[in-house]
Order: sequence, then structure tokens, then C-alpha cells
Amino acid sequence: MTLLAIAKTLLQRGWCALREISGDDAYERYVAHHAASHPDEAPLDRAAFFREEQKRKWDGVRRCC
Repeated sequence: MTLLAIAKTLLQRGWCALREISGDDAYERYVAHHAASHPDEAPLDRAAFFREEQKRKWDGVRRCC
């Protein structure tokens, strides 16, 4: 394996790890989970998924005590 190929592989793995840590790959993970768990139902599109995630994250009571 050449040095260029190794560097490319490391960059790809780093990029994938960064997307996973930041949550940028959430839609892709949702689609994979949905296909495995609910094959008879169509998954949400990207925009609907984003709206539902925002609603889940921010709706409801948010307080520490």
C-alpha cells in the first residue's frame, strides 16, 4: 500500500469518525436502522427526519430541578 493510499484511508476514517461524533450521519444511521427494523415501512425523508429530531430535542419541559 502506498503512502498516498494510507493517507487517503486515514482521512476517510477520520472524516467518518468526525461525522459520527458530531451527529452529522444521524440520517444515514436512521435509514439503516429503519431498513433493518421496519422493512415494510418507508423511512422519513431527510427534511421530515430533521424536523422530528428538532421536535424531539427541544419540545417539552427542560429544566434541571
